[in-house]
Amino acid sequence: MTEQDTSPVEQDSSSVVEATTQDELAQEATKDLTGEVEVEGGSRATTPTSLLEREGEVAADFLEQLLDIADMDGDIDVDIDGDRAAVAIVDSEEGRVSRRLVGSDGKVLEALQELTRLAVQASTGERSRLMLDVAGYRAERRASVVTVAQAAILVVKSTGEKVAMDPMTAFERKVVHDEVLAAGLVSASEGVEPQRHVVILPS
Repeated sequence: MTEQDTSPVEQDSSSVVEATTQDELAQEATKDLTGEVEVEGGSRATTPTSLLEREGEVAADFLEQLLDIADMDGDIDVDIDGDRAAVAIVDSEEGRVSRRLVGSDGKVLEALQELTRLAVQASTGERSRLMLDVAGYRAERRASVVTVAQAAILVVKSTGEKVAMDPMTAFERKVVHDEVLAAGLVSASEGVEPQRHVVILPS
């Protein structure tokens, strides 16, 4: 069975915002959020779509408060991407999103995504798999990873030999798995972080 990387990425979240400690941001924003955001009628929504919409709303409130605390610019876009809530911090009329929220190789973004998932879980009581993007970083990375994955898929199809790809984040590995599945091949993740990588196998 093809392994899909859908679990939250464990990251050292000490560098979410360089100028302010992450613990203070998380505690204050989560405290405010859980005290203000409530489900209408006092009951949690039960349909998959409404649950994802709820996740997006909670995440948006959390991130807006986080940006206010850190005194950073940015607007919040909320959408549903398949079976996940998709939330993005984008440039606003007031200014550009700080690229510090992405960090080197997206490490700060991964930590911020994990914090947001925890805030959503604290509010909804449900484990969250929402995807967070900042300033279009994930969209750009997705396009790059798709190009690399398609090239590797062609090699596997033409040679009949497996191809081991370079280490990637969980998000990037998921993109590769999806491309491989669409191409009718098989893939699996091997190794341990930070060297975990995808191996593409002939069908």
